[in-house]
Amino acid sequence: MMSTLDTSGGIHLFSGRAVGLSSPGDKVQLHPDLALDWPCLREHYARIGLAHSHDIIWQIDFTELAQQSPDEVSVYFFGHAFEHDQSCARVLQQLDSAWYKVVQYMNSKNNFVKLAHELGVSVPLTECFSNRAELGNLEAFPYPCYVKLAVSDHGVGIFRCENSAELLEAIEQFPKDKPFQVQAEIQASAFLNLQYRVTSQGLERALVSEQILDGCVHGGNRYPTSHQPWHVVEPMAQWMYAAGMKGTFGFDVAVVETPAGVVYLAIECNPRYNGSSYPTGIAERLGVPGWCSETLHTDCRQLADLNLEGLEFDPVTKTGVVLVNWGTVQAGAVTVLLAGSPEQQADLSSRLNQQWSRQTVTVG
Repeated sequence: MMSTLDTSGGIHLFSGRAVGLSSPGDKVQLHPDLALDWPCLREHYARIGLAHSHDIIWQIDFTELAQQSPDEVSVYFFGHAFEHDQSCARVLQQLDSAWYKVVQYMNSKNNFVKLAHELGVSVPLTECFSNRAELGNLEAFPYPCYVKLAVSDHGVGIFRCENSAELLEAIEQFPKDKPFQVQAEIQASAFLNLQYRVTSQGLERALVSEQILDGCVHGGNRYPTSHQPWHVVEPMAQWMYAAGMKGTFGFDVAVVETPAGVVYLAIECNPRYNGSSYPTGIAERLGVPGWCSETLHTDCRQLADLNLEGLEFDPVTKTGVVLVNWGTVQAGAVTVLLAGSPEQQADLSSRLNQQWSRQTVTVG
């Protein structure tokens, strides 16, 4: 809630995603507004065979973290939110400051580009600026291009510009003292998400998925993909691990088809859980070989009204629908994992949309 822009009015409901990644014996902090839908979610996970924590702390105060062992703490984003009050500061003092520092550094797209050049990681042509006053001749930039705040979230602060007039208009929407970058547009055939995990065994490669984008905004992911360009970001992942990174993190990589072959370009780092992390973890635990994730909209405002009849995940066939970001039903949207072949995924999505749009919604 303190590190993500609330563009849809439901960020406080996103903590529900953590349940699907939890194990029995874990403690999970959830926003108290999610308690209403908890019984239905618990029954859904029981039917599909997904074991999870039942030890829920129905409040989100940082003092709970301060009472836990630093080695057992998992957070969505270990960044600037921890500086905001005394209880956060105590948590920061108890946890690994190296983890905090590497997250803060890599959360800047400008720092990402700088490190990529130092490590020999291929990135698109990009110019970085500390503030608007550093801009020179706008006609000198390659067009079309993307202008991005160095620290942006969910596509907010990213603009596509066809010419210098659009670039100037975009930059004027930024605060004068905020760093940003101008990145040349690339003709990508796909965008990938490469996820890593730091565990007690060290740095581990988790999974490569293909992104589903709605403009600049993440809309979902597909797995598997034929692309496995781990070599592109491995130097940066190793650097982050050596610098003290913990937990889950990932990289966005563009796939560019050229006459000489496929070229992979690193776009940015997510030094935290990202949208693909949650379906990835759930699919892995359920043994699902092929899936996509999708956010669907509904008139329903509680899980009890969602109709999953005939569509719910079958642990025998490894096909069907799994609820991922379920608490956001209260804001009219639910993220689901659709397990099966691409054809089965498309059929599940179509049938879900039909069932959720024609059902009767309980009022009150």
